[in-house]
Amino acid sequence: MPNMRLTKLPAREQDPNVRNCNFEEVSQGYDEAMAIDEAKRCLNCKNKPCVNGCPVNVRIPEFIQLVIEGKFMEANEVIRSTNALPAVCGRVCPQETQCEEKCVRGIKGEPVAIGRLERFVADYAMTHGAVSAKPLPDNGKKVAIVGGGPAGLTCAGDLRKLGYGVTIFEALHTPGGVLVYGIPEFRLPKQLVRDEIRILEDLGVKIETNMVVGRSITLDELLGEEGYGAVFVGSGAGLPRFQGIPGENLNGVYSANEFLTRINLMKAYSFPETDTPVQVGKNAAVVGGGNVAMDAARSAKRLGAENVYIVYRRGEAEMPARVEEVHHAKEEGIIFKMLTNPTEILGDASGHVVGMTCVEMDLGEPDASGRRRPIIKAGSEHVIDVDTVVIAIGNSPNPLIKNTTPGLNTEKWGGIIVDECTGKTSRDHVYAGGDTVTGAATVILAMGAGKTAAAAIHEELSKK
Repeated sequence: MPNMRLTKLPAREQDPNVRNCNFEEVSQGYDEAMAIDEAKRCLNCKNKPCVNGCPVNVRIPEFIQLVIEGKFMEANEVIRSTNALPAVCGRVCPQETQCEEKCVRGIKGEPVAIGRLERFVADYAMTHGAVSAKPLPDNGKKVAIVGGGPAGLTCAGDLRKLGYGVTIFEALHTPGGVLVYGIPEFRLPKQLVRDEIRILEDLGVKIETNMVVGRSITLDELLGEEGYGAVFVGSGAGLPRFQGIPGENLNGVYSANEFLTRINLMKAYSFPETDTPVQVGKNAAVVGGGNVAMDAARSAKRLGAENVYIVYRRGEAEMPARVEEVHHAKEEGIIFKMLTNPTEILGDASGHVVGMTCVEMDLGEPDASGRRRPIIKAGSEHVIDVDTVVIAIGNSPNPLIKNTTPGLNTEKWGGIIVDECTGKTSRDHVYAGGDTVTGAATVILAMGAGKTAAAAIHEELSKK
């Protein structure tokens, strides 16, 4: 009989007043008994609506049934048949708006904790000697992957399983993309990312780091003299956006990209043991309301800032950040200044940040995004005392590939234009997906785009 409890079983977590001083993972997940107990809430629906809500179509009821039976290794095999990065997805996917949103149990209570169960299964398999798939024989055809983030890793894994010789060209010194430079250790341990990538390497995927496609080599060279039959571009959206207000060039102002890269990839939280410092000061403000803003604010708190503000021009209901991330930030003492928008960053004579002028906002009619448009409230100007400001209002794709690839059609804002059903671009044999197409989005959507492109590339190359 199913467990008809109306609520999810909470995961174990560090105490908020302890974890906001360290970079260890916040959630400790489920143990075996907890996982089985939560799995029993699944009704194993005939129509499987949760699967349709998953961008990579994990066979959710099937793996959950195996959890109920205590067959955790078999459950891992089911998940990995469609998802190359389950330990990552179990931690950072917005399940509440995807698979769990479709869960029938959510009609009269909370949905099954699909994400927590996926994480448990992946972690269990990694710690109990799951054997990596053996390298597959090559079919004689090669595919190049530009970018070692979620989209590229997924596309690479799917194509390798089909026998293609796959090489990932990664611009940084380590693969992983946003998984290693964008998401903090306390949400996604980097050793776990390395373990997931090692599984792909064991499968036979080759990874070349410090390769900036568009500088080190071009797409035309990959398709020409290098002999690749197709290229998938999954280079992400690493070009930060700013508000264009006075003072954004002062010392102590960071893009969220730089701030988080210094912390996550360069381990600035261990300075001076590591070479990369990061300035935080006593009071820090993070401008924005998405998951990146939450990551930056929670990181600033852990680096010693006494007061950390989230400054967002809309209300909490309009924030794009995951509910769980907002909840964790509040628990850790982050101060939320809703309906507030910066108009100027103030500096002292030496060029360092000393404050930020803001105005209060009201919400008007919905804009093109469907959210109510913020309108300045007259006479509401005020100053917040801060010595660090992090701008977390979004990113755009780097224009390097666009500028070095003739005939590659892009949007005005820089996103590569693709066929939604295949990921094919305007250039023959060139496919793209993830943030370089959509702008900054979620890990799982990028992975879904990688799977879509892999299938289309296989269909094209198998005809040759």
